[in-house]
Parts: sequence; structure tokens; C-alpha cells
Amino acid sequence: MSKLPARGLPIRGIGQAATGTGIRSSSAFAAASTLQVIQPSRSASRLSPLFGSSPPKNEIPRQSAVVQGVRLFSSGSYPSHKRVNLPALSPTMEMGTVVSWQKKEGDQLSEGDLLCEIETDKATMGFETPEEGYLARIIIPEGTKDVPIGKLLCVIVENESDIAAFKEFKDDGAAAAPSPAKKPAPPTTPSPPQAAAPSPTPVPTQATPATSASGRVSATPFAKKIAQEKGLDLGSVQGSGPGGRILASDLEGAKKTGTVGPTVVQTGDEYTDVPLTNMRRTIAKRLTESKSTIPHYYLTSEIQIDSLLEIREKLNQMLAKGTADSATKLSINDFIIKASALACLRVPEANSFWMESFIRQNHHVDVSVAVSTPAGLITPIVFNAHAKGLATISREVQELATRARDGKLQPHEFQGGTFTVSNLGMFGSVSDFTAIINPPQSCILAIGGAQSKLIPDERDGFVSLFIHHKEYV
Repeated sequence: MSKLPARGLPIRGIGQAATGTGIRSSSAFAAASTLQVIQPSRSASRLSPLFGSSPPKNEIPRQSAVVQGVRLFSSGSYPSHKRVNLPALSPTMEMGTVVSWQKKEGDQLSEGDLLCEIETDKATMGFETPEEGYLARIIIPEGTKDVPIGKLLCVIVENESDIAAFKEFKDDGAAAAPSPAKKPAPPTTPSPPQAAAPSPTPVPTQATPATSASGRVSATPFAKKIAQEKGLDLGSVQGSGPGGRILASDLEGAKKTGTVGPTVVQTGDEYTDVPLTNMRRTIAKRLTESKSTIPHYYLTSEIQIDSLLEIREKLNQMLAKGTADSATKLSINDFIIKASALACLRVPEANSFWMESFIRQNHHVDVSVAVSTPAGLITPIVFNAHAKGLATISREVQELATRARDGKLQPHEFQGGTFTVSNLGMFGSVSDFTAIINPPQSCILAIGGAQSKLIPDERDGFVSLFIHHKEYV
């Protein structure tokens, strides 16, 4: 067991001999700083600040169109209209994906109506109409990926009678609107050059199926399934799909003509291409920059959590008997977030930003909590975690994690944290791991799984008694 620095509070008493439960925590640092973990007090007089008061639930507004993205136009060919361009919905956003349109052409719009949903590099956000009018023309259809910032999304008119004038309206910008992403067609087999002199009529033979450079036959998954079930040889079938790819219908025709013989067939594709979301692209870019530009160093300690588990059980029993917090159930991670926030106040170096020309020490602790989502890893923030009670932290983390997995986080909910906690303790097989610092933060705390182990009594020493052996023979 490693001991905490002098400024920290002890995790357990020295000389306690017991079978304890401990977790392994690793801390990554960008500068020479010490992270302390503070054990919550078991004193009943100190329980009240742990819970805190429940803040009012404020409805997070959806992203509205910025004024710069709406311009008034009028020309001889078109009535007065407003052009709605794609704005930057997050500081790091460069492109977006139009996930869906919530209004269709001809619909009346009121200020604040949800116009469409845009996937940014961080989350999927609702995009509101800037003012009242009618949706005359949708320029970028839903499903369109990698739409650059400033690209024309739609046209809004004030009068319903002006909608018909924009039926054939097109964006006159320099850049053409990107079309929805499509799977690239397989490369077609180039045809051989024609001979200068006429050649004799070739003897009819069966065409050779399209194969890859490695000799693998190109076929659809359904065609391969049929070939496997029927024991058919795909190597003797001419495909009618793009690039000579074998389709299921090709196997039916080959079976009738008797050109297919039972052989060992390929059972599946060699790989699957998974498209990258904007979030995964951003994560990959930022983590690569972090590892390339930040000199990480790591400290690992074992922490005994027997006392933490005891107080957690007692607090959950108290919450269950209450009314307002009866649905709240504290987790170990809630204690870790609270303890980390208090430790950051004692060690400001761990709660600082590297700003290239200076170091900014933050006076408040906003803890970023790593959450895994289908679109990628995101870190929603528990703001002012040092001043909040455990019950409040628990509720906020659960709400933030749910919205993160649903892709409904707003930018201010995951940008600007001062310290990060990444917890893999729920996976029992993960004893410890190394995490990557989230710039411009200086530290990230990695929490591994808990396990029971025997802890020696550090107070006891060893004595030796030397005996005259002849006296006992």
C-alpha cells in the first residue's frame, strides 16, 4: 500500500490488520502535481453537506440559429426570403450531419420550433428556427453528411403565397451542396483493349467471375449464405452485380444450368467497414494530439475502501427512508467524484489548465465524467462538484449519462471541465489502466476494479528467541 502525501488525509489507519477491499487508481499528470484522495467522514454531524439540496430542474434550451446565419434577400426573380445557414454548434465543430428534418416544405414556422436535428462532432442537437415564417425550400436533405459550416440549409419566407416561387430554388453558393454519403461502388474490371485486326470468333466459354487481388470471389453476404447451404462453388459463377459481384439471383440461374458444383465455399467476408461518426473522428484527433503533445507520467496507488462501503450502505439506507431522495442510490463513483473535487481544492496544480504561456489554476472544480456511448466516448461535466452533496452528484451523473447515450447533451454540458474521472471499476477483470489527459486539463484519474485481499499489520514487528537446545533434548 502506498502512503498519501503529507497534505492528504489517511485512507486507513496505520497498523490495522484485516482482510480489506481495495481499488486500484491510476493518475495521469501533465505537470509535477500530487493528487490526493480524501476519505468522507463517517461522523453523523458531517452527513448533511454530503447530500446537498436538490437544485431546480432547468429545461436546457435547444440550439437556436445564430443571427449571422440568417440573411434577408430580395431579387427580381425571387420574393423576399431568409437563408438559414449551418452555424457552428460547438467550438470544435467544422462539419455537421443533417440527421432529420422536423419540418417539411410548406410548413408554418413559429419562433422556437424545432427545425431539424444536426449531428456535430460531440452530439446530436436540435436546431431551432430563428423566427416565424414558412419553410419554402429544403436545400440539404436529411442524411447528408459532412456539411461545412456556413452552408445553406433551407429558405424561409414570410408569406405563404411566396412558397411556390422557390420550388426550383438552388443554392447559388460557390460550393455545391454535398449529397448524402453513399457506399462506394466496387471497382469495375477494366475491359481489354480492342485488337487492331479482327480476330477469329472465340469459342463460347463461361465468363470468369470477378475476384479481388487476393483471389477472393466477390459476392453478397446473402449469396454466400445460399452457397454455403446448397454447397455451391462461387468460383464458377459469373456475377451480375456491380463489378461482377455475385448476387443471390446468379446462384439460382447457375443451379438450373448445372454450372455449379458442390465444393468448399467461403463462409463470410474477411472484414467489415464501420463508418466513423463525427464524434469518433474528433475523439481520435484530440487523443492523438494529447499523447503527442502532453508529456504524461503516471502514479498508481491502492486504496482501501472498506470504510467507504460501510458509509455508502448507511447513506443509502437513509436515502431509502426519505421522500425527496428515495429514488437516489449512491454509487462508489459518486464518492470518487466528490473526493476528487475536494482533493483538487487542496492541490490546485491538479485542477489547472496548461495555457502554453501560463498555467491557469481554477478556483472551482468541474469534474468531467467519462461515459461510453454508441457514438463514442464523451465526458459530461458535474459543475462545482466540490460544493455539491453526494445525492445531488448522483442524480446529475445519472441524468447526464442517460442524455449522453441518447445523444442529447448540449455543448455546455460536456465542454470546460477542470478534472476528469474515468472509472472502469464496473468491469471486475480490469485491475488498473492508463488514461489519456483531456487537454487543457492537467490530470485524469483512472479507477480500476475492487477486490478483497489480506492486508498485513504494519505495526507488528518480528522478534527472535534463541534457546539452548541441550536444555530441551
